[in-house]
Amino acid sequence: MLGCHFGRMFQVTGGGGSYQDGLSIIVQGLPPAMAVTEQEIYGDLLLRKPGSDELSSPRKEPDLPIIYTGVNAADTVENAGNKGLTNGTPLTVLIPNLDRHFIHIKQYQDTNRTPRPGHASYASFMKYGPADDAIGAGLFSGRYSSTIVSAGYLAKKVLKKCGIEVFSYVKELASVRCGDVDSSKALKYTENYKQMRRDYDAFYQEIYVKGRITGEMRFLEKMAVLAQVEKEIDKIRDKAPKMDAAKIKDKYGVHHILNCPDIKAAEEMVQACNKISAGGDSAGGVVKVIVKGVPAGLGEPIFDKLDAELGKMLGIGAIKGVEVGAGFAVKDMTGSQSNDQMHSENGKVVFDSNNAGGITGGLSTGQDIVVRLAVKPTPTIDKEQHTIDKYTLENKTLAAITRRDATIVARVWPVAENYTAMVILDSLMAYYGYETVKQKFA
Repeated sequence: MLGCHFGRMFQVTGGGGSYQDGLSIIVQGLPPAMAVTEQEIYGDLLLRKPGSDELSSPRKEPDLPIIYTGVNAADTVENAGNKGLTNGTPLTVLIPNLDRHFIHIKQYQDTNRTPRPGHASYASFMKYGPADDAIGAGLFSGRYSSTIVSAGYLAKKVLKKCGIEVFSYVKELASVRCGDVDSSKALKYTENYKQMRRDYDAFYQEIYVKGRITGEMRFLEKMAVLAQVEKEIDKIRDKAPKMDAAKIKDKYGVHHILNCPDIKAAEEMVQACNKISAGGDSAGGVVKVIVKGVPAGLGEPIFDKLDAELGKMLGIGAIKGVEVGAGFAVKDMTGSQSNDQMHSENGKVVFDSNNAGGITGGLSTGQDIVVRLAVKPTPTIDKEQHTIDKYTLENKTLAAITRRDATIVARVWPVAENYTAMVILDSLMAYYGYETVKQKFA
């Protein structure tokens, strides 16, 4: 299958499927001597996994990652202290599927002749034929986004070392909008929200905090633990502390379900989405991504412009639009309104606005990079829809009997955040190389 590879300097290749044995991601370009653990990767994966709240699919995949290659299995010389550190070779993360029981496979088998409107099931059948991985939609399922989150977390870790922060949050859901929030406050809110989710995630506490999987264990030892976890999914989930909205707001200052830095708006979003879902339908919205600390000059002209690379986030399932800065609103502006004027202040360039979203001519300006993504409603809905039998072309009707999300917005923001990190790191590595060579002629 083509199309499953990303990047030039920071390269990522993904594979697997929703109901295959699992998914995998191979990352090239990570620096050596970087400490990385499965626990910290899972800290991001738990933000997008299903079954976490009332808005997401009830599928109970824990999304527990296993680092398979790319780190030292032991100190390279006695007492070197580099055990568990990256060694510069491709790093592989495996994400086994642990909640793929026959009852759910049978649901797909019973409906796979009739493609789901709005989903890839018809187009993928036309491309790959009867052998198309249609159980759970294969690599066209939202589950593949766990690979992006894993690779993107690693990218964020490198970027943070370089003074760059990437974060994202829900800007709009079910036509309820979050107002403008200062980017520094939004970053702090998002950090608090992530901490809350780790504290309340039963698998994070049971598997990592309690040490059932550690970096000292060999691959087969970890897989033996996952084989046991597969039998304990419900038992472990039952250990999760009950989410009390008031207590969470008081302790963490966040909403208990949505990562939206306006708690009042977040609650209105949840209510609006639940109302839509109760009628068998689904809701869409907008995710906002912000990148802070980017030096001016990232990006390349013409085909590899930084905003064009960010536009590749249309490759995330359910994303139907990507806008940078003011985006489509520029059509209603004059040039004087759209232009980000600048002045010098204490020896530094200061912009009066950021309608360009931190990018002009495909190159970063040094301002915050601001991107918004339009997320369509979940295509799998509990309403009767017109479709066809893909083998006979007879007209049919279909209503979902498989597990589904009330909205994808609540789970897609970490995917957008981490995809953005991949784009920024890929460009940053090229930027550093160019700047190093440029200095030779200064």
